[in-house]
Amino acid sequence: MRIAAGLIFAGVVSLCASGTAWSQTPATRGVTAPQAALSRGRPGARKGPCANPNALGIARVVEIDTTGGPGFGFEHFKQLDFLRDKEVVLTFDDGPWPLNTPSVLKTLADECTTGIFFSIGKHATYYPEILKQVAAAGHTIGTHTWSHATLTNKKLTEQQRKEEIEKGFSAVKWALGASPAPFFRFPALQHPPEMVTYLGTRNIAMFSCDLDSFDFKASKPQQVIDVTMKKLDKLGKGIILMHDFHKHTAEALPELLRKLKDGGYKVVQMKAKAPVQTIAQYDEEIVKDIKLPTVSSRPVSSVVQTISE
Repeated sequence: MRIAAGLIFAGVVSLCASGTAWSQTPATRGVTAPQAALSRGRPGARKGPCANPNALGIARVVEIDTTGGPGFGFEHFKQLDFLRDKEVVLTFDDGPWPLNTPSVLKTLADECTTGIFFSIGKHATYYPEILKQVAAAGHTIGTHTWSHATLTNKKLTEQQRKEEIEKGFSAVKWALGASPAPFFRFPALQHPPEMVTYLGTRNIAMFSCDLDSFDFKASKPQQVIDVTMKKLDKLGKGIILMHDFHKHTAEALPELLRKLKDGGYKVVQMKAKAPVQTIAQYDEEIVKDIKLPTVSSRPVSSVVQTISE
């Protein structure tokens, strides 16, 4: 049985740290949140009004306290359930990527809604300007390792697994000029126990999903739509896994969002209480090893925007 939001505490995955795992603020087309879960006076800030009066929008904003490395997504983590019936979180892996990521951004903007983008570190260094567009649009940015290595691969040492995680965060920080959210998704949703524990010590939240669109297996946009909606209608809510790396996902997204809206589903934005604290060693390695120019840092508030009521 899923546990009610007001009764959950952070750190349930690997460390038993105290404190609530999230707090909530109403957003566009807001739904009243339980009093026990409300954040204190931190309303979001949308960049201008929504031009689409019939947009899917954002139902509410959920702010995550990542202390202890909480896990989200019932495929792997059963303890934390903050979504109400008919609520979804849109997530996109493997970007940034030319054409496809900008197309996804346009569709989300047209519907005045949002998602979490789990960027691959190398891709962030290839296309930092695209990742900056993701941030400028107010989406939450997490990471997906440095090179999309499967961390359960026995050929990797424990240190190499840690490097994949840390270099991913440092690369995204370099691309943005500021630290992303302490949100991480394992490639192929493969979770080595020692890395789950490690992320707990780093206060980084882990994301699985409630339903996988299997868009990486699809050959046509309609397949992405059909698989996602069939699973979602069965579950009634959930964190949806997609990829902004794939063309057919970008092509499917406008119709998928229309179906979500027609089906009465509402989007919840997840954001972090504080940005990730990267490790200087890996920050330096990114600049040195790839011979990247140094990007001056800028305030986190200019990168990750909250959403207004």
